[in-house]
This record gives sequence, structure tokens and C-alpha cells, in this order.
Amino acid sequence: MPEVLFQLIAAFIGTVSFSVLFSTPKKYLIQCGLVGALGWGVHLLTLHLAGSSVAAVFAASAILTICSRYLARFYKVTTTLFLISGIFTLVPGAGIYYTAFYTITGLGETALYYGMTSLKTALSIGLGIGVAYSLPPKLFGWKKRS
Repeated sequence: MPEVLFQLIAAFIGTVSFSVLFSTPKKYLIQCGLVGALGWGVHLLTLHLAGSSVAAVFAASAILTICSRYLARFYKVTTTLFLISGIFTLVPGAGIYYTAFYTITGLGETALYYGMTSLKTALSIGLGIGVAYSLPPKLFGWKKRS
């Protein structure tokens, strides 16, 4: 349990730090951090229950997108303000780095493994966002203009 709490705190701090680099307005930094920590928490929970990294990333990105859409409606800002910052914890940056590293060092089989893993993670993120964006805007409080 302390390890999970430490990971959630690290996800919060990492997301807030990325939000600062992304020039997110200061009044939304806490919300962005909470979205990132929520995403990482869903990832850990799904990984524990399903045992699949792809399923965990899919579920986390879908929940992150839904949460971002609610926050965007509540604060009357764009969804991407929260989504881009919150998705930071799920992006396969290390996998992409290792793909390039092993390609350059001539270890093609290892590079292919990391490349495929990174590709599956990226596709899971995209599908999770797509599924969450396919939900009707009425669910988030958006009203059709007359």
C-alpha cells in the first residue's frame, strides 16, 4: 500500500511539473495533477485486476478523457488542458527511447520488442481517448445551441 501511495504522489508531482512546462494556467495545476494521479491509479488497478498493460493503459486513458471532459465543462476551458497533462504518466517515453537505443546499438530483436510494446501502448491511449470522446456531450453537461 505505501508503494501505491508513493506512485500516486509521484504521478501527481510529475503531472504538475509537466503542466508547468506546458504553460498551464496556475489555477488549474492541482486539477491537472489530480487527473494524472487518477489515470495512474486506474492504470495500477486495472493492471492488477486484468494483468494486461494494454488493457490498463486503455482503461486509464478512457477514464482520463472522461474526467477531462467533465473538468473542461465545469471550468469552461478546453478538454486538452487537462487531457494532455494527465496523459503524461501513460506515454511510453522510455519504450521509445529503448527502441532507438537498441536499434542504434544493433540489437534488432530487442529494439523490435520495445518498439512493438510502445506501439501497443500508443494505440491503447488513442483508442481510450477515442472511445471516451464518442460519448455524447450531453453526459458532460454540454447543451446544444439553438
